[in-house]
Amino acid sequence: MAKLKLAAKPYEYEFEPKKTALIIIDMQRDFLEPGGFAESLGDDVSQLRRAIEPIKNVLEAARSSEVLIIHTREGHRPDLSDAPPAKIIRGHAKVKIGDMGPMGRILVRGEPGHDIIEELYPQKGEPIIDKPGKGSFYQTDLELILHNRDIKSLIICGVTTEVCVHTTMREGNDRGYECLLLQDCVASYFPEFHKTTLEITRAQGGIFGWVSDSNTLVKALA
Repeated sequence: MAKLKLAAKPYEYEFEPKKTALIIIDMQRDFLEPGGFAESLGDDVSQLRRAIEPIKNVLEAARSSEVLIIHTREGHRPDLSDAPPAKIIRGHAKVKIGDMGPMGRILVRGEPGHDIIEELYPQKGEPIIDKPGKGSFYQTDLELILHNRDIKSLIICGVTTEVCVHTTMREGNDRGYECLLLQDCVASYFPEFHKTTLEITRAQGGIFGWVSDSNTLVKALA
């Protein structure tokens, strides 16, 4: 199949669907749902929820194409053996990783809050990457999955823009993948961080990759 092209910054992005993966990062209940852990800390989850509908549109388009769909979740083993002590204690928070939160133990695999929101829940056959860190490549089998499917391009969505999303994009860029960030499919609790991250991505001729939006991608896949 010939490569598809779509408008992007800093210049046109080209990709071949069957060699492309859509990675949806950490759209988890504790981060996005009212009453979850993030909201209990005072974070405005509406800042993240604005990405749900655009991601849903992209996900539906990808499911009708040859694009590989991968979901990620940040979290740890119940015994916290894969959670670095420095991560647990950082910030001197009153409630830490592993403690009981509004939806079960915080950032622990298998707990209700760790799971993906219903609106974007994975279908059978869509790999789920459980990662212990911010980046999706660190201590996971993501790279093996991409290699086995001969993936060359990554389209990245999810939360938060400046943390897990951009860490994954940087990791992918260093591994030689052509990375596209969809600006309305990523979000942050801090709008200024979101804006700056998009600017960093496309600076210097696309030092980390390209930036486009959900409507442009959906039209290209159609």
